Amino acid sequence: MTSFRRLFPFLLLAAVIAALLFGPATPIVQAAIIIGFAILSWALGLFAEPVTSLVFFLLIVLFHVAKPEVVFSGFASAAWWLVFGGSITAVAVQTTGLGARLADLLFRGVSGPYWRAVAAVAAAAVGLAFLMPSTNGRILLLMPVVLAFAERLGLAPGRPGYAGLVVTTALASFMPPTTILPANVPNSILLGAAETIYGVKLTYGPYLLLHFPILGALKTVVLIWLVSRFFAEPRPLVRTETRALGPMSRDERRLVLLLGGSLALYATDSLHGISPAWISLGTGVLCLPPFLGIVTAKTFSERINFATLIYVAGILGLGAVAADSGLAKAVSGALLRHAPLAPGHGAANAAILSAIGAGLGLLTTVTGVPAVLTPLAGEFAQAAGLPLLSVLMLEVVVFSTAFLPYEAPPIMIGLQLGRVGVGGATKLCLALAAITILVLLPLDYLWWRWLGYLP
Repeated sequence: MTSFRRLFPFLLLAAVIAALLFGPATPIVQAAIIIGFAILSWALGLFAEPVTSLVFFLLIVLFHVAKPEVVFSGFASAAWWLVFGGSITAVAVQTTGLGARLADLLFRGVSGPYWRAVAAVAAAAVGLAFLMPSTNGRILLLMPVVLAFAERLGLAPGRPGYAGLVVTTALASFMPPTTILPANVPNSILLGAAETIYGVKLTYGPYLLLHFPILGALKTVVLIWLVSRFFAEPRPLVRTETRALGPMSRDERRLVLLLGGSLALYATDSLHGISPAWISLGTGVLCLPPFLGIVTAKTFSERINFATLIYVAGILGLGAVAADSGLAKAVSGALLRHAPLAPGHGAANAAILSAIGAGLGLLTTVTGVPAVLTPLAGEFAQAAGLPLLSVLMLEVVVFSTAFLPYEAPPIMIGLQLGRVGVGGATKLCLALAAITILVLLPLDYLWWRWLGYLP
């Protein structure tokens, strides 16, 4: 059995190559085969995440499924450079000792039952979303602080509690903030596409009122409960005694100035128009000059996780290939033609539209959901007999939940930065999705009806 498990990934890869060689040579079919392999490999951990990305790149290029500039577009995307710059900043926070200082300041007095530590981290992640619009930026800023906090609590890598805090940081930085405009990339895509295509302007207050109470606040409570059970620490946590931190070092002071400046730029991006990616990259670059000495060349080469960067590029490239090959449009069009939508069935229509979006999320990642669904929202609204705004808002219900970690690149970035495998996070995502479907969505439906968004 063990030998078969080791051989299975290679047998699957051989079957994929055979299907590409001898099957239909249309870009859509070939894209479906390769994307299906990548999704399965990432979801089950058949290969290491960056290895799957490299195989995905190679197969797409060898079989001419998409042009190199499409499949490798992840390396040119703002999201990739945001992660790269943030990785340098995260190393600086760890190596200068600022992470331990911030952890002491942010989580002072947190000890006792494990759920308190989880709740403190979740509250910090969601609270930061009101100030900082970039999910990856929040994760990159918060993760080294959380790792220092875990160390203070005696939670070493490999302990369930350590993994739980990393998973909490990753999930709480992405899922609940999808209900805050514009705290995530999918929110921003929906915001722009709704206005460009339909002239519908989404505003902060109504968006927050519609989504945050159930899918934001209540989902955060459910997440805290699940993490406390899945990654339970049976004994109360006691903060370890550490040496007095003393006054800030020169490097810490310089880094505080850099982080303060970048946070101010993140929070005011609607005023100056500078992408969070270039703010992140600029902050990272300013950590590198020898005369500042915050991150040395040796530390840079040893501590930057380039495997994570390759993996992120693969995730981004998958969505680009799905769109460029026509696969995403073909799937969404087929779903539109065959979906049993009928006016007068508000609950059923909402459930069907959410299921369609969830299926597309598995194909394009949740970031691609608003890009694919928004152009079709008018047709969906007409078929379901629902207001256009309600159909557009149902997209938030979809991209606020990731069934598998790979669907949300920021989650995978957080796991990679914390050096935690996807196994535990996958179980948690599935459990959270199940509770969302069975409990939170019915409550959300009643909330929407009370607010007048659904009949």
